[in-house]
Amino acid sequence: MPSADRRLQPRRKPRQVRAELTRERILTAAAHVFAEYGYAAGTTNRVAERARVSIGSLYQYFPNKDALLAELLLRHIDRGTWPQADRLELTPGSLEKTVRALVRDAVDHHRDDPHLLRIMIEEATISQELLDAIDRHGRIRVAQVRDLLARHPDVHVRDLGTAAELIVFTVEMNTHKLMAAPQTIPVETFENELVDMVTRYLSGGRQPSAESASPADPSPPGG
Repeated sequence: MPSADRRLQPRRKPRQVRAELTRERILTAAAHVFAEYGYAAGTTNRVAERARVSIGSLYQYFPNKDALLAELLLRHIDRGTWPQADRLELTPGSLEKTVRALVRDAVDHHRDDPHLLRIMIEEATISQELLDAIDRHGRIRVAQVRDLLARHPDVHVRDLGTAAELIVFTVEMNTHKLMAAPQTIPVETFENELVDMVTRYLSGGRQPSAESASPADPSPPGG
């Protein structure tokens, strides 16, 4: 992967509300232009036109379209905490529901514009800032998932830290792959299979609690 240089660094950090709004408008326009025209044809002139700013104004904030794409990818990855995590009901028999909430959060984060997501993955240059954001996001998400596992009564794994790392990597990478590529698997099918896999791993192969288990078939053998 190519190394990033100063070409990826934004030129101007807004200090006033008006400047921040202009910068946000440029980034929003860039996302639309890259998704509509592709990266090669998504020129800075088109971005400036969509953002309703002069090309000179755009260059005051971003030196080129590589810097625009790098900032879009940085924001996509470094999305902070998972707000819903603190509102989950961690009761016996709710493990499948908890895992589904985790998977659905990842799917929802990636479903907005698959074409733009694919462009960011294929075209963005890897910078140290981007690597730092990936590491920061990973540590935040793993810590949240580990906390959930530690508090959930249905979780039975040997090592909570390792389990959290495995789950975050599995969910994030598979969701990324599905949403960025032409979808040969329906999202609902993907979600159900991934939820089943992670739930079974976390439960340690144990059967659901009596509250959530299906009633047994009362008919006698051969009946």
